[in-house]
Amino acid sequence: MNSLFIAVVMQVCLSAAESDDYAAAQREAEKGKPLVIFVSTEWCPPCQTMKNSVIPQVRKRGLLRRVAFAVVNPDTNQRLARQLTGGTTSIPQLVMYRKTSDGWKRRKLVGGQSVENVESFINNGLAQDAKEKKSAKTRDGRQSDPGQNRRGSLASTPSSK
Repeated sequence: MNSLFIAVVMQVCLSAAESDDYAAAQREAEKGKPLVIFVSTEWCPPCQTMKNSVIPQVRKRGLLRRVAFAVVNPDTNQRLARQLTGGTTSIPQLVMYRKTSDGWKRRKLVGGQSVENVESFINNGLAQDAKEKKSAKTRDGRQSDPGQNRRGSLASTPSSK
């Protein structure tokens, strides 16, 4: 009985340490990191598989440190989830926002996914982001500020309000 209690307490502590709050991720994205949002519910089996197996493996491999990551539940934050997904109701979804010289670009990965598919989705977005930043640097003839967007701000992405 004690070991079950300890296991539950440890799980709660780990969950708190790896908070995937949208507002915090949004602030981090303002500084130039791509924003990746996992849209999922508690009742969806593919969502739970990704939440309990896929996402922890991706996190363990260190890939989520390269992006601003958040989890949004459409059951508790329907308006934000609808904005993030472009109005679609399919879950689970991974949505990536990247800041470009033309504003925020969105990519989506819909449905239950493997670790490899999620890593590929994030790595491809990071590669596009690096290419865009390199191109902006070349166009400007100087180092561009990745936290500065010439055509809008993260406010043009869905707000947590």
